[in-house]
Amino acid sequence: MSYMPLIALFLGYLLGSIPFGLLLTRAAGLGDVRNIGSGNIGATNVLRTGNKTLAAATLLLDALKGTAAVLIAGHYGQEAAMVAGFGAFIGHIFPVWLGFKGGKGVATYVGVLFGLAWQAGLLFVVTWILVALALRYSSLSALTACIVTPFTLWLMGRGDLALLFAVLSAITFFTHRANIARLIAGTETRIGAKG
Repeated sequence: MSYMPLIALFLGYLLGSIPFGLLLTRAAGLGDVRNIGSGNIGATNVLRTGNKTLAAATLLLDALKGTAAVLIAGHYGQEAAMVAGFGAFIGHIFPVWLGFKGGKGVATYVGVLFGLAWQAGLLFVVTWILVALALRYSSLSALTACIVTPFTLWLMGRGDLALLFAVLSAITFFTHRANIARLIAGTETRIGAKG
């Protein structure tokens, strides 16, 4: 029996659970990012501090931890890479260090996607940007891209990845359930609004 899937899952979870948004805002003297806006530790909420540089750094690092998990575990095969990517995504949303209350997973989702299928990662980013430019809702942009991604992977002939990202997309919709309610009610915060 191989223990590699469990090791890959654990590795991915540890990498994914690093709360960069919280660490960066505290290091910058901005306090606890969980006390502003949505209370989330992700890049969108960090942007509500008014510090675009920190928000960009949070976005990049939250994505890279997903990519790193995939690339490291990928040395032991595709299955290990996929399991590590899943672990990183779950680690970001449910970090043990923060009482299992983390981010909503989008940046790490993208990082995992780039690690496993960079072409689909590019399409995710393009979809996000187009929706964001048109409507200025980060949540709607992410959710739209999460719908597109599994279909893109399926059309690429990557049924294994399409299934994985269908699961990740479903979880992302769950983490965004409050955003979805606000979008329907017309009260969702637009990109760039301060907390």
